[in-house]
Amino acid sequence: MHELGIERLCVFGMPPVEFVHLAADLGCRWIGIGTKTMRSYNPHGYSDWSLQDDPALRRAMRSAMDERQVGISLLEGFAVGPGRDVRMHERDLDMLCELGGSRINAASIDRDLNRTCDGFAMLAELAAARNIEVTIEIGPGPIANLRAALLAVRHVARSNFRLLIDTMHFFRLGSTLVELAAIDPGLIGYVQLCDAPRISLFQSYMDEALHERCVPGEGELPLRDVLALVPADVIVSLEVPQRSLAEAGVSPRDRVGACLAATRALMAECSGA
Repeated sequence: MHELGIERLCVFGMPPVEFVHLAADLGCRWIGIGTKTMRSYNPHGYSDWSLQDDPALRRAMRSAMDERQVGISLLEGFAVGPGRDVRMHERDLDMLCELGGSRINAASIDRDLNRTCDGFAMLAELAAARNIEVTIEIGPGPIANLRAALLAVRHVARSNFRLLIDTMHFFRLGSTLVELAAIDPGLIGYVQLCDAPRISLFQSYMDEALHERCVPGEGELPLRDVLALVPADVIVSLEVPQRSLAEAGVSPRDRVGACLAATRALMAECSGA
């Protein structure tokens, strides 16, 4: 069975040390986190924090991770785009090494696919020097489908450059299970798991993506088939923001705990356990 993680969208800006303890209490060894607070939604009134600018916070987080046996499965916050010197990310790559992590997710703010691929190649080179893996997410932007993602993989041509499959983005933006089954499974580096209806009920795609997704098994995506195609050593991390429950007063522990229970049941069913 795949190891499970919890992504930052599940906890809406929870500070790093608290996030580590929550994951451990819920039996998870991995968290996906950003370099600083996301401020799109903050129902619990968390204070701003920055791993980039606060060495004491990094020390406290590393201590908590060592104590609770939790690691960083993915660090977000790495973008390429016009006028951006990729070397600006070296500090954050070094920070990830300091925190014991070894994987980042890269995105592009450039609609030009060729320039995007060049930026990814430079970032992958910097990451390889630090034994860090770079994943790229199929989602809104220049990497909007599996075909574009595979073009990027061929362009970068590095073993530390692989794909991140976000199940909502993957299917909603038109990629298919048949296409996923046709690729080398070794190209899949990470999975962000959620469920969703096939047709959105939201006016804004990003509002749904950032704030309200379905617990695995409660939507219409072929998650069992996806999990069957993902190599067993790939971390499957929950990305299930639930704004409606947060606004109803449900705690992060209860929200994420229920989501983990449903996911574990789904994965046990897939494995025949």
